[in-house]
Amino acid sequence: MSDTPACGKVHGILLVTRNLPPLRGGMERLNRHIAIELNVDFQVYVVGPGGCGASLPSGLDVHEVPVCPLWRFLPLAMIGALRLARRHRPRVVLAGSGLTAPIAVLTAWLVGARSAVYAHGLDLDVRHWLYRAVWLPFIRRCDLCIVNSHHTQSLALAAGIKPERVTIIHPGVSLPDAGKAGNADDFRQQHGLGDSKILLSVGRLTPRKGLLEFVSGALPEVVRRHPDAVLLVIGDEAPDALNGAGTGAAARVQALAHAFGLEQHLLMLGACNDLTLAAAYVAADVCVFPLRQIPGDVEGFGMVAVEAAAHGLPTVAFDVGGVADAVADGRSGWLVPAGDYSTMVERIDRVFSIGRSAETSNQARAFAEPLDWCHFGSALRRNIRQLIAGEAT
Repeated sequence: MSDTPACGKVHGILLVTRNLPPLRGGMERLNRHIAIELNVDFQVYVVGPGGCGASLPSGLDVHEVPVCPLWRFLPLAMIGALRLARRHRPRVVLAGSGLTAPIAVLTAWLVGARSAVYAHGLDLDVRHWLYRAVWLPFIRRCDLCIVNSHHTQSLALAAGIKPERVTIIHPGVSLPDAGKAGNADDFRQQHGLGDSKILLSVGRLTPRKGLLEFVSGALPEVVRRHPDAVLLVIGDEAPDALNGAGTGAAARVQALAHAFGLEQHLLMLGACNDLTLAAAYVAADVCVFPLRQIPGDVEGFGMVAVEAAAHGLPTVAFDVGGVADAVADGRSGWLVPAGDYSTMVERIDRVFSIGRSAETSNQARAFAEPLDWCHFGSALRRNIRQLIAGEAT
């Protein structure tokens, strides 16, 4: 038995993903916006982690699955996808990452739909033999492979995905409301930062983010040049991450700062709500993105850098993975050769010397504006419509 999509929406789309709130991270924000933006023109059905329905638009048929352990999530997600697909007969089954691509391909085949995947860099760069033997062939079979950056596109082509099936749609960003962006003075006072020069690091505490190496390789020299500098870290542990998962990262960062005598120059806030994060972007002087090059654990894009730019905050980042698509060198920030901490310190020093001027902030915002979620949604819906029509993307 099949249902006709409601509210005048002709076509149904089934999204299958492990990455949705209440889990936190860039992929979770992205998949939430995939559901929101597709829901503008399509009837959306979702298979996702337990509790995800609370963060999604009302009226969606959502099947929630316990996120852990992974070996349990995958078969239960498959069962949920089959139930929703048989009930609603979607035209497209979309995997929110490579992890759920096999579910999308098999479900689409069983109900006569098209299959699609939004692939992040890690989806195509994982070195585990089982993933490469099982998951990559299913990603190749998807009728459409959406990637988040030019670097991820190159990984997709290297993995054997047909060029005509690959399209780039950069993740979006929420442009801040000028009246709700947060007060820099209030944030500084609340956290005892006074007139300190703030280096802001945002992201989950995984090895790829390079925070430990930044504390040892760059922070001592930054503090030597600017004794009032403080590294402000917003982000929590990553116990549920598929790569780099674990706990204790915050303690290791704090211990390393203590070993270098920098404990007074480090402030770790952990996970924060959106209002606190927005206030931190407004209060900071520079966003630092000291990513590491780790085989099999690539940074596909770099949403943090675009979020910082949307708030007028420049980013200094190592040129790793797809970060070049997220930082406009000389406009929204500066790209530094991977692992070159001395050049990173020089760039940070220059930002501190110039100050957060109106010109610098306006250039950063101008870069971020075309990347808002509205533009993301338009591109996503256009590609899905083309897929349904059988057109080349």
